[in-house]
Amino acid sequence: MLLPTQKTPPKCALSDLTILVYGATKIGKSSMCSKAEEAIFLATEPGLNSLEVYQITINSWDDLLNAAAELAEGNHGFKTIVIDTVDNAFKLCEEYICRKLNIAHQADAPYGKAWAMVAGEFQRVITKLAFLPYGLYLISHSQEIEMETRTGKYTKTVPTLPEKARKIVLGLVDMVLYCDIETLTGPDNKVIARRVMRTKPSLNYEAGDRTGRLPEVIDLDYDKFVEAFNAGRDTKKTDNTKPTKETPKEATR
Repeated sequence: MLLPTQKTPPKCALSDLTILVYGATKIGKSSMCSKAEEAIFLATEPGLNSLEVYQITINSWDDLLNAAAELAEGNHGFKTIVIDTVDNAFKLCEEYICRKLNIAHQADAPYGKAWAMVAGEFQRVITKLAFLPYGLYLISHSQEIEMETRTGKYTKTVPTLPEKARKIVLGLVDMVLYCDIETLTGPDNKVIARRVMRTKPSLNYEAGDRTGRLPEVIDLDYDKFVEAFNAGRDTKKTDNTKPTKETPKEATR
């Protein structure tokens, strides 16, 4: 291996990024991702019936491996890969490893062997897809979990991935977009519901943007997302590692 002689420039196109999009069921995650450039869906669950998209039905981890291998060959016109959902992809990976070890559940293997194999296989394949010269969108649902600190407990909204898979995905992606409903009061005092994507770290939900280009809140619309990303191209990058100063939601009992 030769050592580099030049620095790697920052990636400036959405087609170079890996993005996690998560939120409540039927909020519009798949619809948003379907507008990505030349997208192909690796559909691990039903839910695309109302969308006209290119899709491959993924019923097993082998199906996903075969699709990934074919996409890696590059003999196609697709520019964006969408895994819908990454939750089910992880479940298929679990089933694949259990069959390989001839066990019913990961806990049946001694010394945590199955858990380690599942995590390693899942990370290997998702990382391989992320390294391909295409955009990668990972779709997940949302859930509330209870967080505990020295001063008390609070509730945080996170992707529905199991904790080990969630850590792998969060460490890999360039953006975490939380799809949410924002309520506003109109001039006639009527409540207006607005579907949005939250992009910055928070105590109350998982979100983040390594590029530093996105505003804190964007309409849940792909064109608005691209517009915001391009508008932030020349702005100074800010530190997104610290949560915004806010009061955490109290944990529900």
